[in-house]
Amino acid sequence: MGRVLTPHDIHAAMTAQKPGVVVRVAVDALGGDRAPEVVVEGALEAAGELLHVLLVGPEDTLRDLLPAGGSPHIEIVPATEKIGSGDEPVGAVRGRPQSSLVVAARLVADGRADAFVSMGNTGAALAAGLLHVHRIKGVLRPALCTLLPAVPLPVVFLDAGANAEVRPESLRQFAILGQVFAQEVLGIDKPSVGLLSIGEEPTKGTQVVIEAHRLMAADPQINFFGNVEGRDLTRHTVDVIVADGFSGNVALKVFEGTARTIVGEIRNAVLGSLRAKIGAAIMAPDLKRIGAALDPEQYGGAYLLGLRRPMIVGHGSSHAQGVANGIRTASRGVTSDLLPAIARRLGAGAE
Repeated sequence: MGRVLTPHDIHAAMTAQKPGVVVRVAVDALGGDRAPEVVVEGALEAAGELLHVLLVGPEDTLRDLLPAGGSPHIEIVPATEKIGSGDEPVGAVRGRPQSSLVVAARLVADGRADAFVSMGNTGAALAAGLLHVHRIKGVLRPALCTLLPAVPLPVVFLDAGANAEVRPESLRQFAILGQVFAQEVLGIDKPSVGLLSIGEEPTKGTQVVIEAHRLMAADPQINFFGNVEGRDLTRHTVDVIVADGFSGNVALKVFEGTARTIVGEIRNAVLGSLRAKIGAAIMAPDLKRIGAALDPEQYGGAYLLGLRRPMIVGHGSSHAQGVANGIRTASRGVTSDLLPAIARRLGAGAE
């Protein structure tokens, strides 16, 4: 596919900071199953001279979790309310303007922060992004873009759950969004794009998928491979896979559950006997590599692609490392040419 990259290269590309550029990232301190403790821990790990973190949440609680005297690269921004994982997204965003998630989104909209990170409610993050940050002109719908571990390299995958139902034209745009992401963030020169369906033939799938196939095949901007199937998710048949948010989220959750099961079974087998433990000690580097490749926290979360500023939504179960990587990934979205390139490719320019 015209490039020589390793998984380590991709992780470095996703989380790299640009020398001399100070980025300010607003972080929803109450988002996630382990908030606010792990969020503060992750912020402390990521923050530095060129990466400032605005922690949004209850002032007294956050101050108690920071080291005595605070951190020179972390600022607390008060927020008194919380949006939980079970809350209805749009209603919660409109009804709780002082929630940590909404305040963080407004910081980005007002220019006090360059990017947004939350490990909380994905739907609420999308609603807050649309309401406050807004779309790049020409984007029909933002898409949740993540990386799926594959052999030999991860695959760009979208939409992972932002839009349950889409039109064919939206899927065509997702192909462009994913292609630009692969080029600007991962450095892949000419990424290939596949459309998730139930068969390789152009006539397979729903009417939306069939029409989307026709649009992608006719678009000279898209390096279109054709339809791909579920088995291609981990085979790196293409660099980018496009799906509607319903199918994409189901596929993602199946993949994550399978990965956890495999890692758990390997761990049980390793601990099963003395002989297995000896073998595991010999294979330790390889086992560590496999575990890291299947770890969703290595990139910190998924981009909400198509908004005017980088917004990252991570796993609710993230630990501190996942939060830190999410903040670094958001910073990379600011310093890369990702968003201007999306605006240029859609032929509209930013508003």
